[in-house]
Amino acid sequence: MGTGSGIQALTAIQKPDVLNVLAVDSNEKAVLALKQKIQKEKLRKITVLQSDLFENVFGKFNLIIFNPPYLPKDKGIEDPALYGGKKGWELSARFFDHVSNYLAHDGTILFLFSSLTNKAKIDEIIQSHLFQFNELDRQKIPFEELYVYEITKTPLLRELEGKGLEDIHYFAQGKRGKVFTGIMDRSKLVKTHFPSKKDIVRVAIKIHKKSTAAEGRIANEAAWLEKLNKKKIGPRLLFSGPEYIVSAFVEGTFIVDWITSHTKEEIQPVLAEVFRQCFVLDLLSVNKEEMHHPLKHIIIDASNNPTLIDFERCYETEKPHNVTQFADFLGKYRSLLVKKGFTFTVKELRDAAAEYKETYREKEFGKILELMR
Repeated sequence: MGTGSGIQALTAIQKPDVLNVLAVDSNEKAVLALKQKIQKEKLRKITVLQSDLFENVFGKFNLIIFNPPYLPKDKGIEDPALYGGKKGWELSARFFDHVSNYLAHDGTILFLFSSLTNKAKIDEIIQSHLFQFNELDRQKIPFEELYVYEITKTPLLRELEGKGLEDIHYFAQGKRGKVFTGIMDRSKLVKTHFPSKKDIVRVAIKIHKKSTAAEGRIANEAAWLEKLNKKKIGPRLLFSGPEYIVSAFVEGTFIVDWITSHTKEEIQPVLAEVFRQCFVLDLLSVNKEEMHHPLKHIIIDASNNPTLIDFERCYETEKPHNVTQFADFLGKYRSLLVKKGFTFTVKELRDAAAEYKETYREKEFGKILELMR
């Protein structure tokens, strides 16, 4: 990748155990010059391709070598052979966004970069794509230090790809772990009922930190999602393992941001549906937790359907408080809802919630819903 004059590719074809080499570069002149050299010297086992990274590349490879342009961009100078982006690492980030799809299951990446690129950032990019690395060598030269990494897929990445996941990318950092996204062919979903007619679906992959505090969270969330999906609560669970959960990706907007940009007529049914799901949880004697502050735990999609996410702290209890916690949350955001046309007072909402908490009956629950009209 980024073959330039072709020195790495031409060295590789000299090894007897190498079957074939694909030399890729985005520079048309470099590609033409290498093709002419190959033709003139009648070299075998090598193909040259013009491509912006993997844009025109097909297939999987046992070894991918990349010595990317890595310098931070100098103002007013354009030279794609030198600069890896504004800060030097952007091109490398693009490379790691897609390389796994082209690397064999047990394949290796040889990657050279400079201290000028920001080593800590490169390490972060590699690990955020579920790769692992080993530093093979480093060399100091004037004004910088060069590093060569041997990079392979982590056992977790291999397992996820073995189950049909592709394009796995880091998405967000949570309190207890990281969230990645990926895509999956719907036909590969075994023993699931995925609510989509599309062949390719987007999924969320939640991976918890390996710590005492997070121990058992994955298994707990997977178990609860399996139960609650039957009540149409939570993102659709696809499958899980000891370290991860894979579920349908919920595309949308967090609840407060969503309320800010919608009308009362649109907000009413959404709040009613969230309350309905909270009521079902209460009837099941299940406490979700975090409903008193669900800023990032309720997502509203483009069709105005709310989904509750994050069930790792879920537990059974004789005194669940999902409805009352959500009522308390709306009381805190009363001023925002008043601007949208709602007229309830905090006292009315608290009184209704307190009455409901005594009985958990549908009649008292209905009084809370009345305040949301």
